[in-house]
Amino acid sequence: MLFRESYFDFTLLNSIILLVSTKSTNFALYKSAFMEIFYHGSSVLFSEFDLAHALEGDGKVKFGFGVYITSHYRSAAHYAGANPNSTQFYVYTVEVPDKREDNYIAFKEPVNLTILHKAAEKLGEPILDKFSLDGKDFRKYLAKKLTGRVDLEGEKAASAFLLSIGVDFIEWPYNWKNPSLGTNRAVLNDRQVKIVRIDQVQLDNKKQLIEGSQTEIK
Repeated sequence: MLFRESYFDFTLLNSIILLVSTKSTNFALYKSAFMEIFYHGSSVLFSEFDLAHALEGDGKVKFGFGVYITSHYRSAAHYAGANPNSTQFYVYTVEVPDKREDNYIAFKEPVNLTILHKAAEKLGEPILDKFSLDGKDFRKYLAKKLTGRVDLEGEKAASAFLLSIGVDFIEWPYNWKNPSLGTNRAVLNDRQVKIVRIDQVQLDNKKQLIEGSQTEIK
């Protein structure tokens, strides 16, 4: 989920207006229609997301194969420190597809019926209830069905299949004990994650954001 050098087309920002203070993580954002603002933490500076570099962060695909983002700036900063050998830390403010009823699956939530119908039609068989009551079980079912495996290759196949039936991302709570605090996502298509701002940040010895350390570099 790292980089491919390319020119960033600022016309993609459309009507976004960023009212930002580099001394605060409280961004006032007016976003384009049908898009949302999230954050991604990394120890690598890049200009465009590229899933060819997946697993170069913390090396995990626990929540599916995609670009991992969070609704919490501080959480993104913490993830930027995942590599213990890194000394540079960055938080990317990104624009991603808006959430609709039939464009995502979620952990511990039933899968939308439209998604289930599309999947069943494409697979040529109905989806059993035991795989439809939790987005995680549905994703694992697809990986096993498509490849016979639930490893990285299986996760890649499941993500590609989900994209083919209109699913943009996988979602799970930022805080499992209090889901209302926000969400994390794995965006399945790296082309749907548009960088609108990059901050360099400093972390303390517990890999937590040092408030006020953030400096905009792009």
